[in-house]
Amino acid sequence: MQQSAVPELAHTHTRPIHWVATATAVAGVVALSSVVQPGSATAATGAQPKTVHVAVAPPGTNGVEFPLNCGPVKAVVAKQASGDLDGDGRPETVAVVHCDSSMGTPPDGVYVITRPSDGGTPRVVATLVKPQDRLTVTDFSLRARAVGATLLGYSSDAVPNCCPDLKTPAKWQWNGTAFIRSSPGAARGV
Repeated sequence: MQQSAVPELAHTHTRPIHWVATATAVAGVVALSSVVQPGSATAATGAQPKTVHVAVAPPGTNGVEFPLNCGPVKAVVAKQASGDLDGDGRPETVAVVHCDSSMGTPPDGVYVITRPSDGGTPRVVATLVKPQDRLTVTDFSLRARAVGATLLGYSSDAVPNCCPDLKTPAKWQWNGTAFIRSSPGAARGV
C-alpha cells in the first residue's frame, strides 16, 4: 500500500467540540424555520364573496302534522334526533312517533322533518317506517348522516301486539333524491 505524500491533517479527526458545533447549527436552523414561516397560500380566481355559515336550529316537532291516524288520542313523539342528513348545511329532525295508548304497544312511525329555507313551519318530508307495518323502534340513533334503528316486529298476524318476535337492524341514508334503507343484518327471533 502506498503512503500518502500529504501528512495527516489535524482537523480530519472529530472531537466532541465538532459534534457540539454541528448540533448547535442544526438547532439554530430548526428554530429559525419555526419562526420564519411563509404566508398562507391564496388562490387568485377572482373576487369571490366569503361564505358565512350561520348556525340553523333544527326543526322542532311541536305543531307538525304527522301522517298518523290516532283517532281520539293524540300522537306522541317518543324519540327524536337532529342532524344534517342531506348535506345542505341545514339540520333535519327525525322523530319516532306513535299514538298515545293506555294499553298495549302501539306501532311506531319514523318521520323526517325539515323546515323550509324561508323559516316557515316544519313539515314531514319523508316516512321511514309506517305505523301500518306494526313495528316498534328501539336503539334509535342519527350518526354520520344516517338514521339507525332496531325494528321489533311480528312473523305473522297471529303474534299478539304485546310480544314482537322479530328483531331487525335497519339504516336509512339520503342518496340525493330519497332515503334508502339498508338492513345490516337479517331479521332474527327476539
